[in-house]
Amino acid sequence: MAERRFGEFVAVRRHGHVAELVLDRPKAMNAVSSEMARSIGAACEALAADRSVRVTVLTSSHDKAFCVGADLKERNSFTDAELVRQRPVARGAYTGVLELPMPTIAAVHGYALGGGFELALACDVIVADPTAVVGLPEVSVGVIPGGGGTQLLPRRVGAARAAELVFSARRVEHEEARRLGLVDLVAEDARTGALEMAGRMAANSPVGLRAAKRAMRLGQGLDLRAGLEVEDAAWRSVAFSGDRAEGVAAFNEKRTPQWPGE
Repeated sequence: MAERRFGEFVAVRRHGHVAELVLDRPKAMNAVSSEMARSIGAACEALAADRSVRVTVLTSSHDKAFCVGADLKERNSFTDAELVRQRPVARGAYTGVLELPMPTIAAVHGYALGGGFELALACDVIVADPTAVVGLPEVSVGVIPGGGGTQLLPRRVGAARAAELVFSARRVEHEEARRLGLVDLVAEDARTGALEMAGRMAANSPVGLRAAKRAMRLGQGLDLRAGLEVEDAAWRSVAFSGDRAEGVAAFNEKRTPQWPGE
């Protein structure tokens, strides 16, 4: 299993066409410092440019936490000017995950709080296990979810449910999280479940996977007519691709496709 490090706190491991983006700051329960945020952004930039990656799984090396959010000890040392300068660095980590062009799955084990849950929300699918505890507690320390939470959570669970969760700052354990739609699947082991799901996804056309994600993401919030135009543009981008030709040929020849990825 090949591994590439991005700074001290982030690693990317390859499992064939699946990339595992590992949050690896165990001494701080993966609290996102400025250095770690830069590393997440750099790893996402590399993954986005790698056409051989069909699915990315976001995991943690910590045995009790996925990610506990922003590094508040670091934040406490900032002057106002330093906090302003740090903001684009922090945003780069969250938007890096959100804008990955291939399907993404978060494997939530243990605590996923604040910015940690926002990293998971930036993924297309969230797999949790019975240890998972999620929440956006930012208003309890005088700020707001600033890694996409105020926008991504309402899109996932609806405005009223998101308001209750954000305004109460409460933590939600795995059973309720699944019931409310905060996570999509509960597996015995989150990482194993997420990697298995990723493997099934990665068997499909990489061109099709990226185009389908693009259509769904760009179509969110549009009226139906506009959304169907987005879908049509995505269809046209794959209709004459090598993957489409191979997929049809493999179906008719009753064999496994060998995707050219173009």
